[in-house]
Amino acid sequence: MRTRLISVGERMPAWVADGFAEYRKRLSRELPLDLVEVPLGNRGTQRDPPRAMAAEGAAVLAALPKDAHVVALDGRGKTWSSEDLASELAGWRMQGRDLAFVIGGPDGHAAEVLARAAQRWSLGPLTLPHMLVRLVVVEQLYRAATIVAGHPYHRA
Repeated sequence: MRTRLISVGERMPAWVADGFAEYRKRLSRELPLDLVEVPLGNRGTQRDPPRAMAAEGAAVLAALPKDAHVVALDGRGKTWSSEDLASELAGWRMQGRDLAFVIGGPDGHAAEVLARAAQRWSLGPLTLPHMLVRLVVVEQLYRAATIVAGHPYHRA
């Protein structure tokens, strides 16, 4: 099973890149994770945000593995505890399909991306910057993998 994190946005600050690299390295045995960054749609004065979202959505859909189980990070999605996420991860592994997590741009996901997602995951009611979402997701995936493996990292 291959796992991808597809994220709208490029050139993250060094602290995000360093934190992501650390948890990605920790995950390498349990859940190898590829990061795919897609560019932000063109925004600014005289720009059309729906057109930017559509461009981002097309890039995300193009980056998805063909038969992957897709989980969209979405504020209107379902919240999971770390233990719930571990249970989901165990189920996804049993499916034997590739797995893709998608993080949208500043205006969220295009409707086509949400339609392609099998599940929507909310990190809670807080609004988080997309760079921080990337870091929280990889840490929570590591935590879930350690729970499944019986590793003592999670001490709840």
